[in-house]
Amino acid sequence: MLNGLLYLDTSTYLWLKKIQHHLLLSKLNLFISHSGDGQLYAAIALGVCLFQPLGYEEFFKVGLLAFCIELPSFLLLKSTVKRDRPFVQIIGCTRSLQPSDKFSMPSGHTAAAFLMAGLISNFYLEYSFGVYCWACMVGNSRVATGVHYPSDVIAGAALGSSSLFLSLSILSL
Repeated sequence: MLNGLLYLDTSTYLWLKKIQHHLLLSKLNLFISHSGDGQLYAAIALGVCLFQPLGYEEFFKVGLLAFCIELPSFLLLKSTVKRDRPFVQIIGCTRSLQPSDKFSMPSGHTAAAFLMAGLISNFYLEYSFGVYCWACMVGNSRVATGVHYPSDVIAGAALGSSSLFLSLSILSL
């Protein structure tokens, strides 16, 4: 069964890479991928502080706790699973950006993007559709740039979402 899942993961990775090989999509995927590097999160926090002065404290508390849960969990998973990145594992596959670390499982960019999308949605429901579309595009871009398998992205989305849920649960006690 595990071999079947690995085959499905690799096949899906190759298919996504193939359909997104166009130069314009490649540049767009690089841009989207870099939007998940972290600077955007600081800009969003600053924007909330400036434009939502009455609600920013709760937003910050929940977000800070969620990231304090997500980051160590992410690092622990990376160092435990130690899954090679697709461009290392699959002969002939390339990457279009330099990953920040050696291993692929889970996708930290996707974890942070889904954490942030959930955080924004929790406090500003009207932005839910847009921020979740962006988080999905960040996840897709990590596959398209050659640095993650689809299952890495799914694991990252689950990690980010569950970190936010745990943060909200702790702070509601």
